[in-house]
Amino acid sequence: MLPWIQLDSASIPGGGELRLKQRGSEFSIMLGANELMNSRLSGSEEALATLSWDRIKETRKAHILIGGLGMGFTLRAALDVLPEDAKVTVAELVPGVVEWARGPMAEIYKGSLDDPRVSIHVGDVGALIARSRDTYDAILLDVDNGPDGLTRAENDSLYDLRGLRATKAALRNNGVLAVWSSGPDPRFTKRIKECGFAAEEVPTRASRKGGGAKHMIWLAVNGPAAPVRR
Repeated sequence: MLPWIQLDSASIPGGGELRLKQRGSEFSIMLGANELMNSRLSGSEEALATLSWDRIKETRKAHILIGGLGMGFTLRAALDVLPEDAKVTVAELVPGVVEWARGPMAEIYKGSLDDPRVSIHVGDVGALIARSRDTYDAILLDVDNGPDGLTRAENDSLYDLRGLRATKAALRNNGVLAVWSSGPDPRFTKRIKECGFAAEEVPTRASRKGGGAKHMIWLAVNGPAAPVRR
């Protein structure tokens, strides 16, 4: 088996370091001993985009905010289903991740960062949300490890009551908040509902083929609940 080779590292604002590793055509982004992302496992990140769009697919000129660029799987899946009049803002805290997307991992991104519908915001998605009002039709959060974060303590503010209320204010009526997590979190489900969202938990496999770890996606509608079409 081929050995892992470390290609680069990137500092996380506020402390910590991400490491980009490669083994053959496979990439991995690590935080310490924890693997945050792997290029072979994209199913649940893609579902974050497709399930969200299913809720707002009748919206014209939709504006989608994606929190966390990662390996670009959510962005690519969104671009595959979004019409030409939509636009996507991607907020990525770590500048090095954007550099990796245009450098060693460019083949994985397949030019998605150059799509005319896409704009990249290098900075904290929470701060971007906090200064927005009735701006987005969908906010997709794939930040850290979900509500039970690993990368930085500041990420917890996205998922507490204050952060959820800020997200609700940033969404347009009937907009959807979609949150990716490595596993379930009943306390987070309770907080979402306390903020007035119509929320649903959707277990999703890590692999496109239906295998791998089971991750959790929350779909929280800023208005009346609507069924998810599968």
